[in-house]
Amino acid sequence: MTRRIPPSGINLFQLIYVLIREYEQKSGKAPLNLSLGNPDGIPPEEIRRLAAKYAQDPGYRYHTYSEDNDLHDFAAGMVRLHGGLDPRVHPHLRALPIPGIKTASALIPLACGLHRDGRRGDFRVASNLPAYDVIGTWGQQYLGARRTVWPLCGADNMRLNLSRLKDALRRDGASRADLIFVIRPGNPAAVGAGREDWTALIEHCLETGARLVNDGAYAGLAAPGAHVPLAQVACGYPDLEWMELYSVSKSFNDPGARLGALVGSRDFVEDFALVKGNTESGPVPSVMAAYGDFLSDTAAARAALDGIHALYERRLAFVIPHLKAAGLRAACETQAGFFTLWKTPRAALGREFPEEGRHEAFNRAAISETGLVGVHFSGFDESGRPEPLIRYAVCADVLDAGFRERFEAALARLRPVY
Repeated sequence: MTRRIPPSGINLFQLIYVLIREYEQKSGKAPLNLSLGNPDGIPPEEIRRLAAKYAQDPGYRYHTYSEDNDLHDFAAGMVRLHGGLDPRVHPHLRALPIPGIKTASALIPLACGLHRDGRRGDFRVASNLPAYDVIGTWGQQYLGARRTVWPLCGADNMRLNLSRLKDALRRDGASRADLIFVIRPGNPAAVGAGREDWTALIEHCLETGARLVNDGAYAGLAAPGAHVPLAQVACGYPDLEWMELYSVSKSFNDPGARLGALVGSRDFVEDFALVKGNTESGPVPSVMAAYGDFLSDTAAARAALDGIHALYERRLAFVIPHLKAAGLRAACETQAGFFTLWKTPRAALGREFPEEGRHEAFNRAAISETGLVGVHFSGFDESGRPEPLIRYAVCADVLDAGFRERFEAALARLRPVY
């Protein structure tokens, strides 16, 4: 038998799991796992109680296909909490439940007509790197679109710099992109966007006819004043074609729910709903109903979200100063969620790393010798040259006394050199 997909296409996070297993087998210890980008907690008790209630409810609609039905006004509640608006009072908008942002992202180029009228070879997606690059993988590698990389740079604190997008399009010989896809607040660069960032990007999209999408998975975990949801700004532009996506995975420690919502301009959402309807049959309806009830009390939902955010803030307040004291250099601020991003040293643990692949070599060495697990990314310096980066998350109980002791010992051994 012959493989039809080359193994070089392994997901980066699958590689990290391999390195973790190798460390466990060699050392007999659990790793200091700062790679995990999934919450280590569970949903609040009220959500679990409601989920149990509707799982036991004999009502047919809680156990059949949900399709794009918005049970118990779930999508509206998600948009109200995360986007700060009620889509039901804006006739030019529509909200829709989705079974997770990753699946939805894969469908978005098709919802923009990539497959129609021979456009596949000319359709262009512009998206950021460094990023958890689902849209790049699907748009370019799987669906055959052209891809323009919009670089995020440490010199800009990894913010959306529109001039860098325009420069990238020019370098690619393109006058425009059909789809501009961003992740704000980002992953791995946990930086938000301001109203002025969105306004500049929206005006560019209106001028060029691009559709605009924001993956807002971490929007609910942003620090006060650090981020403005795209929905807050885009709703004031009736001619803009846009969407923003949210998820309960990060907001409420519930990745297993496979549940989220999107909001956007009506025509774009309805294009998406058509593709979605030929791909999947909606989220689990009993879980959606539970969240619909939970989100109906916006104040209580906000309090639960704030409590989860506060936990990550306490963890970050421990990890970031320790990483800095160990000599690592930050690539950007952490303004939301649980990610920290660092420049990769040229030497550490008493050894030099090769320039090519330095971020992976550093990460492999740190895991093998100390058990400290991160995720390596490739970014860009101010001149557009590759810059190796390492991401450390706090989706582990870093405040546990045993973890702290081992973490501090590992950092003492790093001795990074830039």
